Amino acid sequence: MNYIKNPMKIEDRSFEIIQEIIDEIRPDYKFENELEEKIIKRAIHTTADFDYLDILEISQTAVDKIVDSLKNQATVYTDTNMALSGINKRRLNALGCEYRCLVAEEETHKIAKEKGITRSMAAIEIAAKDTGRKIFVLGNAPTALFKIIEMNNEGNLGFDAVVGVPVGFVGAAESKDELAKTDIPYIISRGKKGGSNLAAAIVNAILYNI
Repeated sequence: MNYIKNPMKIEDRSFEIIQEIIDEIRPDYKFENELEEKIIKRAIHTTADFDYLDILEISQTAVDKIVDSLKNQATVYTDTNMALSGINKRRLNALGCEYRCLVAEEETHKIAKEKGITRSMAAIEIAAKDTGRKIFVLGNAPTALFKIIEMNNEGNLGFDAVVGVPVGFVGAAESKDELAKTDIPYIISRGKKGGSNLAAAIVNAILYNI
C-alpha cells in the first residue's frame, strides 16, 4: 500500500485538498483576510465540514483581541478537558499563557449543587475571580456562554474574547445568537454545529500565526 506517512506532509496535503474542494464547490468564495482563511480552513480540516465557510463568524475585533491577549500572558479557560487537550500547550507555554478547565474542580461541583446550575456555569463564576487577562474557549456548554453574557452585562466578568462554538440541540444555536448581539469580541459557529475539537482548532489556528 502506498500512502503518506510523514505527519507534516499529511497536513500539507490536507490543506491542498481543502483549497481544491473550495475552488470546485465555491469558486467565487473570498476570505476576508489571511488569518481568517487559516482559521476557517483549520476548522474544515478538523471537522471535514465545508459548512464552516458560511457558519463560522468572526467579529471585527476578535482576532486582534485574542492575539493581543495571548501575547500578554492571558489564561485560556475551556469548558471541557477535550477542548483543553486539543490546544497546543507548547505554543501557550512559549507565550507564558496559562490554561485551565474548571468543570471537574471540587469548588465547581459545590457551587453548581448549591445554586442549582450547571458545572459549566459555576466554572465561569470561579474564573471571574481570577486576575489577569482571560479568553474563554467553549465547544460544548451553551449554559456557560449564556453565563458569560449575563455576567458581562452585569459588569462582573473581565475578559478579552470568547471562542463560542458549543454543539448541540438545546441552547447551542440560541446562545451563539445572543453572543452575536453583544459587543464582546467573538468567534462563533452559527446554528447547532460546533464542538470541543472545533474550539481547539480555532485557537490553534491563531496560535500558529503568532
